[in-house]
Amino acid sequence: MSAPRYAIGADGWLAAAAGESEAAAGGADGSDGNGNGSEPRGAAARYASPFFNARPDGMAVELLVVHNISLPAGRFGGPHVSDLFTGRVDYNADPSFADLRGLEVSAHFFVRRDGRVVQYVSCNDRAWHAGLSSFQGRANCNDFSVGVELEGTDNVAFSPVQYEVLAALAAALQKRYPLRFVTGHEHIAPGRKTDPGPCFDWDLLDRLLKEKAAQNDALVLAIPLRPER
Repeated sequence: MSAPRYAIGADGWLAAAAGESEAAAGGADGSDGNGNGSEPRGAAARYASPFFNARPDGMAVELLVVHNISLPAGRFGGPHVSDLFTGRVDYNADPSFADLRGLEVSAHFFVRRDGRVVQYVSCNDRAWHAGLSSFQGRANCNDFSVGVELEGTDNVAFSPVQYEVLAALAAALQKRYPLRFVTGHEHIAPGRKTDPGPCFDWDLLDRLLKEKAAQNDALVLAIPLRPER
């Protein structure tokens, strides 16, 4: 699939932009539209997480943090990432999941290998994605950032559509918030985190961000902070 254009509503939730088809059928409660608790399907689906809290008063969204995740590690396409972010992990599904017990984490967005997007937390709220972190001398990056998890690992190339979707999300976020920078989890938590890792193509993302800015005269897209490679 090619990346649609997105819009972020005043409530902080993602939708297809005007003129785009809206493929998502899931509700904000994490249902699939049929009363089931499975991850909803579509271009921009909601699957609400309990793992969030309010941002500090007056705190603006200025940073987008790129992560990668797969559960079990290196396996793609299953339900387990969404289960983790919504507190529904079946700890018997894989031996490695024993380490996830008691873990309360989330992200604002998860971008699957085929470009489908799931949103777990309103961008107006503080998702629990960055942990102990610092950006340009500012601690607690969760306070002022949006977290985007790409389905992947440090050692596998990401799909072209994942970059397209990430750039589209950044463009939509910058129309709603004073977003200024894009960086990786590894750069705000060095020594503790390694994602999105050496396979992430920062040059490609930079080029796509510039293209998104050129498509809309009203959008002045800040060039992301380019981590040293």
